[in-house]
Amino acid sequence: MNDSEFHQLADKLMLHLEEQLDNYDGDADIDCETNGGVMTLSFENGSKIIINRQEPFHQIWLATKNGGYHFNYQDSQWVCDRNGDNFIAVLAQAITEQSGEPFQLL
Repeated sequence: MNDSEFHQLADKLMLHLEEQLDNYDGDADIDCETNGGVMTLSFENGSKIIINRQEPFHQIWLATKNGGYHFNYQDSQWVCDRNGDNFIAVLAQAITEQSGEPFQLL
């Protein structure tokens, strides 16, 4: 993958996340802010989730209260380089844990 392809894929993911969070109508109060390729999700309890792109590695990094994860693009999805978990599933689980409310991403 070259830098241009990485940016297109990362932009698509970030846009998808923003749309999902903007259209979320559940009980969790999630504030979403994007600045310079870094997305910060803030919760009522003061915890945060940080999502950012790591261009040199062509990865998406996710920092949650329970740890950090690095995701590579494989087989049309972002997968964790440690355990093969899907980015969307890991993020949804982290949002559920940090918001205290069930959360799903499509």
